[in-house]
Amino acid sequence: MLMPRQAVPGLNLPLHGGGHFDLAEAGEHRFTMLVFYRGLHCPICAKYLKELAGMASQFAERGVRLVAISSDNAERAADMVKRIGDTPLPVAHSLPLQLARDWGLYLSTSRGKTSIGIEEPAVFSEPGIFLVRPDGTLYFAAVQTMPFARPDFADLLGAIDFAIAKDYPARGEYTGAV
Repeated sequence: MLMPRQAVPGLNLPLHGGGHFDLAEAGEHRFTMLVFYRGLHCPICAKYLKELAGMASQFAERGVRLVAISSDNAERAADMVKRIGDTPLPVAHSLPLQLARDWGLYLSTSRGKTSIGIEEPAVFSEPGIFLVRPDGTLYFAAVQTMPFARPDFADLLGAIDFAIAKDYPARGEYTGAV
């Protein structure tokens, strides 16, 4: 389990359209928000990413760098970008499944074609959202076993506003005896 205020695993993944996303290159951002999604086969993911893309400027105003990540290959990532439309949202792909596991993401096996007629990969990761500080430590995590009932982006913006205004620390850091 990843622990708040502790270092997260490194991430250096190819981006749709070229280049790489490197978590270690946080720059002047307050947070990097990693939005792990299931892949092209997931219609809920496409809707969720489209919503996030529409709010990208609001996150940027708060100093939050965004990236969407899946274990899909480059071709499937390109198809997802086509599905969600022209977007300022960086989309990283080819997440190794062991690295997904290192991040605490749940893995699922294929059940064949989804409701939109796209084949699921043999194994893929389920959704998760992480806010990471520029020093590479975990601030916030939400990991799911299902594609639905994900954190609301407007709620996350409000939480980020509160955290900034109150200099609120990451919580859930206690590891002592209970």
